[in-house]
Amino acid sequence: MPKLWTDTIETHRREVRDAVLDTTARLIADHGLLGVTMSAIAEEAGIGRATLYKYFPDVESILSVWHEREIALHLEQLVAARDQVRDPADRLQAVLETFALINYESHGPHDGELAAAMHRQEHVRHAEHQLRHLIQKLIADSEASGTVRDDIPPGELAEYCLHALAASSGLPSKAAVRRLVTVTLDGLRPHS
Repeated sequence: MPKLWTDTIETHRREVRDAVLDTTARLIADHGLLGVTMSAIAEEAGIGRATLYKYFPDVESILSVWHEREIALHLEQLVAARDQVRDPADRLQAVLETFALINYESHGPHDGELAAAMHRQEHVRHAEHQLRHLIQKLIADSEASGTVRDDIPPGELAEYCLHALAASSGLPSKAAVRRLVTVTLDGLRPHS
């Protein structure tokens, strides 16, 4: 097959796949996990059911791929936030604030059932490991520069940050999220 033809087919497949993923996420946000069918996804995405079944066997598999894509995008955002600044303390603050804002913006009315369905999967455990490692490394770098306390291991401080910032999902505003990040960072500061 000519390269142009192959590229066109791959582009088309990616576009159909993305349309299915985005449509499924939107339908779940509107109707909940149990209110979404393959027929509704196909209709909303503007494709035939037979085409949909060529890509995915069921709603759960669509949701799994969508969730994996979202988590990868979130990790990319965190790495981008880290890479925008050079000072270790500023890097830590940028990543923690980005994490808290992602957490704040990613929650909707059907999140409980979505979390129950998705958070048992291997890609979630892998992403959580990457997140912990990223924050632990930033804490260790900040500790070495003297801006983070050294009386508690970086791994424990990373857990503290993740648990503290999980509260951002229930806050009323971005300003409240930023205040939570400030309070969390205050807990990391060395004792005078």
